[in-house]
Amino acid sequence: MYAVIKTGGKQYRVAAGEKLKIEQIPADIGQEIEIDQVLAVGEGDQLKLGAPLVTGAVVKATILSQGRHDKVRIFKMRRRKHYQKRQGHRQNYTEIRIDAISA
Repeated sequence: MYAVIKTGGKQYRVAAGEKLKIEQIPADIGQEIEIDQVLAVGEGDQLKLGAPLVTGAVVKATILSQGRHDKVRIFKMRRRKHYQKRQGHRQNYTEIRIDAISA
């Protein structure tokens, strides 16, 4: 059984037992969360689509860790204009484990 969920402005295809890094959620490590924005639920060759969400579908997950991704370096330059700009960014993430999908 799998589901397509929406969190942090992104969509993910998840199944029970998977680990996933999503946009940061303000919650403690070990806490169980419920994601109720489920766009689709599938099992085998059957697929239940929502319009836009599947009613009554919930994905339960456990928070494993909070962290930061690797640094992304941004470099801007205008040739012959004596302009260079360097910048870096590290995005925060929350790592979760999908425990159960109920539809």
